[in-house]
Amino acid sequence: QVQVVESGGGLVQAGGSLKLSCAVSGRTSISNVMAWFRQTPGNEHRFLARVHWGDGRTHYADSVRGRFTISKDNLKNQVYLQMNSLKPEDTANYYCAVGTYWSSSPWHFNDWGRGTQVTVSS
Repeated sequence: QVQVVESGGGLVQAGGSLKLSCAVSGRTSISNVMAWFRQTPGNEHRFLARVHWGDGRTHYADSVRGRFTISKDNLKNQVYLQMNSLKPEDTANYYCAVGTYWSSSPWHFNDWGRGTQVTVSS
């Protein structure tokens, strides 16, 4: 079992930045994939970025590539999402998830946090 806890959300003005953190504990391995998703009311989880826990390769959704950066710290068991040039449409609940497939589908991620709310004002 893997425990996931997100933090760092909040209210920010358009054009501003936020850095989300994800603390991961439990039975992780170097084959794990860590990802960030976001969700707005009535919608499904939308993939944002993923990072391979072992080799560090990353992949981004087109909608955030160049604005968001995913990173990891294996020693601290943390995953981060640096978000720059935020837009009102980035407002959502942001989730960190842990899986074993190199995938963008939320169905391939088994362990999820409870999310952290990001609100971007215009």
